[in-house]
Amino acid sequence: MTTAYARVGGLDADEPRARFLDLVAAEWIKLRSLRSTWIAYGATALAVVAFNAGTAYDTYNYWPERSAADQADYVRAGIPLQEAFTANAAMVMMLALGAIGAVAITGEYSTGTIRTTFAAVPARRSVMAAKAWVVTAVATVFGAIVAGASFGVTQAILDGRGAGISLSYPGALRVVVASALLAPVCAVVGMAIGSVVRLTSATMIASVVVILVLPIVLDDGRHWSAVAGHATLYQAWLRLVEVGSPRTDFPWTTGGAWTVYVVWALTAAVLAVTSAQRRDQ
Repeated sequence: MTTAYARVGGLDADEPRARFLDLVAAEWIKLRSLRSTWIAYGATALAVVAFNAGTAYDTYNYWPERSAADQADYVRAGIPLQEAFTANAAMVMMLALGAIGAVAITGEYSTGTIRTTFAAVPARRSVMAAKAWVVTAVATVFGAIVAGASFGVTQAILDGRGAGISLSYPGALRVVVASALLAPVCAVVGMAIGSVVRLTSATMIASVVVILVLPIVLDDGRHWSAVAGHATLYQAWLRLVEVGSPRTDFPWTTGGAWTVYVVWALTAAVLAVTSAQRRDQ
């Protein structure tokens, strides 16, 4: 007498493998179902726009104290572009998005749900690729909204004094795009660090060091330090939003700065996707 047993959950040999779009949908459900994710994005957006708007309002408030020559030089020198997205705002967004990207993976490791994920889909690279795709897509939309809103708000404030500029102003679009792309690049970098370190606290420290501390430590005082600094995201952003010719002994091009963005994004994505393949859960 023989007895046939069905596989648990009805998973037989003919069950189709999960498609990549299915994995993307699953990762999107994970991300949007966490209230903390949207709180973090919302708080970051408010902080970034507030930093930029506050700087523009200071200019608006003290504008009458400037001489006519200073007012003319202010616009001619492209200073409104510097207030469209300030360095403080860029630092806040870089750190926040790095943390959000890191938590997208360390959260699963800390709770142990990553074991369930890999048990359901043994193709770990596909899972991590789907997670990286979702994190990058959401961060890209977020960066575009925040950078666009910051530009619109700051220039509207400055326009009250006749100092605002439009998006067609030379270099304005580059400032907006470079600032917007900081968000997805930093998010995927944070995710890559989290996939390697796996511990939330250690990942946060490593993200701060990589994203913020290194660009500050590596200054333009020496050639090797300047070259190494140019390879960091923050200094690449500074070069892209810089008005006029570079004021440094070791100048570099905007093309080189865009290349830094691409290299960081691709390297981080590859690291995030492959890091879980040969390690235990």
